[in-house]
Amino acid sequence: MKWLSGHCPDRICVLFPDDGKLSFDEFRSYFSDGVLTAEELKELFHTIDTHNTDNLDTDELCEYFSQHLGEYENVLAALEDLNMSILKAMDKTKKDYQESTHLEQFVTRFLLKETTNQLHSLQSSLECAMETTAEQTRQEKQGPLKPEGLSIQWSGRRSNRRLQRNSSLSPNNPLLSLVNSGVYDEDSQWMIQVNRLQKLIDRLEQKHILIVQRQLSVLEEELEEFRLALRQYMDCACAQTGCLHIAVQRLANESRFILYEFWEHNNVWKNHLQTNYSKTFQRGNVDFLETPENITTMLVPASWWVLNNN
Repeated sequence: MKWLSGHCPDRICVLFPDDGKLSFDEFRSYFSDGVLTAEELKELFHTIDTHNTDNLDTDELCEYFSQHLGEYENVLAALEDLNMSILKAMDKTKKDYQESTHLEQFVTRFLLKETTNQLHSLQSSLECAMETTAEQTRQEKQGPLKPEGLSIQWSGRRSNRRLQRNSSLSPNNPLLSLVNSGVYDEDSQWMIQVNRLQKLIDRLEQKHILIVQRQLSVLEEELEEFRLALRQYMDCACAQTGCLHIAVQRLANESRFILYEFWEHNNVWKNHLQTNYSKTFQRGNVDFLETPENITTMLVPASWWVLNNN
């Protein structure tokens, strides 16, 4: 089996056998969604089979789906562009990562993780939409239907669990109460997802966060005192308004530490430097460090930063 992309502008990819033709059994095996009956799938197959050959080819499928794409034509085009952008970024990462600085490597790993998280979030929303539309169609039909060629049964409770997991709803959330009570409107679910994403975009658009890397080479005899001072500093900094995250790494077999600080913007970090706890930490480092600390800063788009609470 192989993936064939037709020459039609809709960019639809369909699973075909090696002979380039799709029989009804192959069509049913791939397109069965647990909602359409065998008779409905047969009717759809003959509708697409405009050549009346009892087999479907790429042109027939492209012709049929291109008439029904609507807004999904833009979605598929965007996905193709996204795929090319990701491949280009991966290629550059492969070439440049080894020669990058520790801070640049850290930022690369951070961006890879955030890209993965956002793609997973998008996938979860699409899966939830798929289940919701399938369930809505079942409810519109009279009586329960036996799924045709589907090994996994889609249930309302499974949809509820997915919704709770993807949306991070608490048991007391009124939205989850509506879902469990059975009076939940599928359209409301999509609107809530859209509004939630829009609020996140509005908050992050045109903003940047500041990443600060601090390299500290500590005297062996001062390690314990430094660790205590560092812990106190991190506790105070994490409680500071505008601090997004702080992490520390000790290099193996060395008394060198790398501190990563994430701040909402540059001014917040500058204000942080003037606080008593920050000045105390800096004064202590005069005695603790073997050499003066090395500080590097970098601004990145805030849209790359996804808070766990969202």
